[in-house]
Amino acid sequence: MRKNIKLTAAAAATAALALGLSACGTASDPSSGTGSGKADESKPLVVAASPTPHADILNFVKDNLAEKAGLKLEVKEFTDYVLPNTATQQGQVDANYFQHKPYLDDFNKKNKTTIVPVVDVHLEPLGLYSKKIKSLKDIKAGQTIAVPNDTTNEGRALKLLADNGVITLKDGVGAEAKLSDITDKKGLEFKELEAATVPRALNDVDAAVINGNYAIEAKLKPATDSLALEKSEGNPYANFLAVKEGNEKDARVQKLAKLLNSPEVKKFIEDTYAGSVTPAFGAPK
Repeated sequence: MRKNIKLTAAAAATAALALGLSACGTASDPSSGTGSGKADESKPLVVAASPTPHADILNFVKDNLAEKAGLKLEVKEFTDYVLPNTATQQGQVDANYFQHKPYLDDFNKKNKTTIVPVVDVHLEPLGLYSKKIKSLKDIKAGQTIAVPNDTTNEGRALKLLADNGVITLKDGVGAEAKLSDITDKKGLEFKELEAATVPRALNDVDAAVINGNYAIEAKLKPATDSLALEKSEGNPYANFLAVKEGNEKDARVQKLAKLLNSPEVKKFIEDTYAGSVTPAFGAPK
């Protein structure tokens, strides 16, 4: 299931939560104690995650590493960028794994949530894709490019386009760019869409900037199929394990954090994604 609308208010996200959990099969025991004192370490750690690569990585840990570490792990898949944080804040799940720091900072500010990162795990380079254009030089005036409509990923998308000469941005705006910061659109039109729906728009637009996880789900190979791809070096968009503030020291969370930064997970990421997803271990910056 994918959400086709952007939930921009905390109230809307809360109202959608019950439906999202039920429809996606993501309900967890709200009496688990998350956020209300010391967690019961005998219970499974319930983690909300995007299907690819996040849930895939978590399921590798669950199937191969968790039992030996004394961790019971339950993975709940979400296909949007709102409900995982809402569910974590409200205690419907214990943790989540789907986002990067700029997105979380923006989400916390807008929704008055208190989600905090625990450990970085991987990077998914953002890419520009097309079913109609073979190279950047084929992008011409009058064409339409789809971009994610959430604040951080739209800015990130516009920076990617600017770095590759597709558009020109105001000096100094960087990854916080908005459409209004474009000083030269080169005659292009832009279509803002919820990030999860952008891959499905590829047939209807000339090109689209797609988040790495959604590109992989759409059977695109970022390393080879993209017209332009973010550089990994110095990239601030590592995806991490996150919890509601106050739950960072939960022993189950600490066990999972250690496993997610293990040599076994590093090998799994490198072998499975062949450069489309790269390990980015360590403390969040």
